[in-house]
Amino acid sequence: MPLRLPVGVVARAFHALYHEAAWGYDAVAWGVSFGQWRAWGAAALPYLIGPRVLELGHGPGHLLAELAGRGGDVVGLDLSPQMGRLARRRTPAARLVRARAQAAPFAAGSFDSALAAFPTAYITAPETLAAIYRLLRPGGRLVVVPEARLGGRGPLMALVEWLYAITGQRGAAEENPTARLAFWTAALAGPGFHISLHEEMVSQSVVTVVVAERPVRPTWGSAPHLIQFAL
Repeated sequence: MPLRLPVGVVARAFHALYHEAAWGYDAVAWGVSFGQWRAWGAAALPYLIGPRVLELGHGPGHLLAELAGRGGDVVGLDLSPQMGRLARRRTPAARLVRARAQAAPFAAGSFDSALAAFPTAYITAPETLAAIYRLLRPGGRLVVVPEARLGGRGPLMALVEWLYAITGQRGAAEENPTARLAFWTAALAGPGFHISLHEEMVSQSVVTVVVAERPVRPTWGSAPHLIQFAL
């Protein structure tokens, strides 16, 4: 198992990339994905339901632009003012809100779906999950793209995988899909979500998509429903 950089170092680097160095975010994302970053995030779109969609951590706004182009009531939420400016340029008509997910200023049941592509650890915080559960209507979905695995071989691929490993981006990504399902079920089920895990092929990469569905009626005392999809 490779050595990992200290958590504080990684956190500061990611914070800089999302704030004062946001101008370089797209270039870094393109490099570590061999140009597939946007396609990886878009793997979540077929799992969204309903016209009212909230994107958590919208970043530079690529998915927002895609969603806005499809119509519907789309809202982007992000704490970074730098990312807000980038997204505003890309989607001038989009509704953007600067806030934390835990304090999203919307009424209960406001959204059919919530989307988070490559979120940081905030997505598994109990306060975040409780807030998202409240914001979704019964039957609504939280769709998360937590990771993607590059296909192919070669020294550049190996270098990128090593970078993912030392920055802790492979901590939950067991090679066994059953272990991934168990991990994300434990991480996201919290308030009562039903969890399913999906694997999407994007070019030569495998993208993990996790769907956390708010049940139409609470199922008190029952375990989350687990579904394994192999696509």
